[in-house]
Amino acid sequence: MEFSVLMSVYYKEKPEFLAQSLESVLQQTSKPSEIVLVKDGPLTEGLEEVLRNVDKENPGLFRFVPLSENVGLGKALARGVQECSHELIARMDTDDIAVSDRFERQLKEFEQNPQLDICGSHIKEFEDDINHTTGARKVPIYDADIKEYQKRRDAFNHMTVMYKKSKVLAAGNYQHALLMEDSLLWVNMIMIGANCKNIDDYLVFARADSSMIERRGGFSYFLKYRQGRKCIRETGYISAVDYYYTLLVQLVVSLIPVGVRKRVFRSLLRSSVK
Repeated sequence: MEFSVLMSVYYKEKPEFLAQSLESVLQQTSKPSEIVLVKDGPLTEGLEEVLRNVDKENPGLFRFVPLSENVGLGKALARGVQECSHELIARMDTDDIAVSDRFERQLKEFEQNPQLDICGSHIKEFEDDINHTTGARKVPIYDADIKEYQKRRDAFNHMTVMYKKSKVLAAGNYQHALLMEDSLLWVNMIMIGANCKNIDDYLVFARADSSMIERRGGFSYFLKYRQGRKCIRETGYISAVDYYYTLLVQLVVSLIPVGVRKRVFRSLLRSSVK
């Protein structure tokens, strides 16, 4: 079964992380038919060197989509979706690491259920070494549970999903929504009847250092969060109770001291892993 892998890279990313991520894609038990990689604005020489090397070693596999300026992940991925040649598209972040049979297992789900539109999985989080994970994010497995969960928190881990291009485009593709381009896409797909599933396993190791938690704080972050949630509320998918509940929780999390936020994040928003 043919499928595309969709990635987006920008100048602040580290070449070594990009190389590790691409290696995990290239070593899959089910090989992608193409890798569409959006260059979200001019890149550093280090990143360009990584891309030149993998392109040379895998002739014809990569399709690079250069953008003249940095437009942000949502707009970059919207362009990337349009550039993908195949109906099935697997998302992958350029600093995460996929387990070797991730694509094989997701393809089997689409083969077994032709009505399936989007399939993700749990993630394990790490800082420097995937053998030393710091937490995990589990998501609901079945369609009805996913659709209920999505009202207050993301029911998919974005970097794990494989979806149908036709359904993504029918839902309006990625749209501008601060911090929540993927959240808005899931809602829009659900609202046009998308059939959803998550595999009950950890198929991606997601890089999540302590600075990630620090960035998710402060009143300015809360204002961006509120704007994104407002976009989702305007779809009609969530109720006023859902909207104000999530704003209240995020306001508290944003304003508490960084040390307390880290403990809350690890203890309440993530599962422990061995």
